[in-house]
Amino acid sequence: MAIMAELQENLTNMAIFETAASLNELNDSSIRKPYRLKRIFDAVFSLFMIILLSPLYLLIACVIKLTSLNEPVIFKQRRIGYKGKEFICYKFRTMVPDAEKHLEIILEKKPKLKEQFNKEFKLKKDSRIIPLIGDFLRKTSLDELPQFFNVLKGDMSVVGPRPVVMKEITKYGEHIISLISVMPGITGLWQVSGRNNISYEQRVLLDDFYAKNNSFLMDLKIIFKTIFVMVNKSGAY
Repeated sequence: MAIMAELQENLTNMAIFETAASLNELNDSSIRKPYRLKRIFDAVFSLFMIILLSPLYLLIACVIKLTSLNEPVIFKQRRIGYKGKEFICYKFRTMVPDAEKHLEIILEKKPKLKEQFNKEFKLKKDSRIIPLIGDFLRKTSLDELPQFFNVLKGDMSVVGPRPVVMKEITKYGEHIISLISVMPGITGLWQVSGRNNISYEQRVLLDDFYAKNNSFLMDLKIIFKTIFVMVNKSGAY
């Protein structure tokens, strides 16, 4: 089984790299200027937000640290980015230590939860989440604030498709080409269109639509809608 899983992962990686290679061969002179403007906006906006919210960063970090002194404040995970390149995505840690081991035990004991996780890559009621602070950060999306540093590094954009993990690639099918043709974002079209209340398939289609139709005006609308969604907390878990 391990060999088959490794083979499948290698084939998936190969498909990503082939798609990335084809993207590199494209003449992108027509999109170079809009991309540069987007990149300048991303860098300025992210730096502004980091400075503005620095007291909040510190407060959240202190509270998380108090829940488990020996555990890191920042959760790091490999995600798929622009042109299929993997990068380390940052989030405030919202789960208990050894969350992956807890997940394996939970899914082994509860087939219905396993079915939900395999379909959505999330659990609506996740017992691994740190009580109070973890749940609050998830519902307000404040756990994603460290991703502004990802934007400064050039791994992400403020607005774009959700950065996915390698295991999710197969769920995107032919839409993977659109997904990796643009920078992944902290927020995006699906986050302001129902968040987790919509199906995974709908999320894929929304990411695909954004990749093919994005504009600076669309990005601004999504940013303003994100503020409302964060306050409203609808569809978050």
